[in-house]
Amino acid sequence: QVQLVESGGGLVVPGQSLTLSCAASGGTFTNYRMAWFRQAPGKERERVATISWRLGQPLYADSVKGRFTISRDNAKNSVYLQMSNLRPEDTAVYYCNAARAGPTGWGDRTEYWGQGTQVTVSS
Repeated sequence: QVQLVESGGGLVVPGQSLTLSCAASGGTFTNYRMAWFRQAPGKERERVATISWRLGQPLYADSVKGRFTISRDNAKNSVYLQMSNLRPEDTAVYYCNAARAGPTGWGDRTEYWGQGTQVTVSS
């Protein structure tokens, strides 16, 4: 049974930092792209950051560029999201995602989600 378990969320004041962690278990995540998504109340889930298995150039949403850093430790099956200079608009439930393209491409991908961790930025 594949599981992704996030941790590290919490309540911070604007300008502070948090680091989220995601531990993957129950499978081998070779060739999986790892990503962080977030969903704020009343909004659609959005992809925040992505990192490939081969540790290629990470991709970030424009709203977090320069403030968030995604990293992964393949030996530990873990991915991290360092968040700095947090803003109230960063308040959301953050989800860890692991995905791998299927034989015909991303349309039939294999994908897993964590249960989410709440990040609240408020003064």
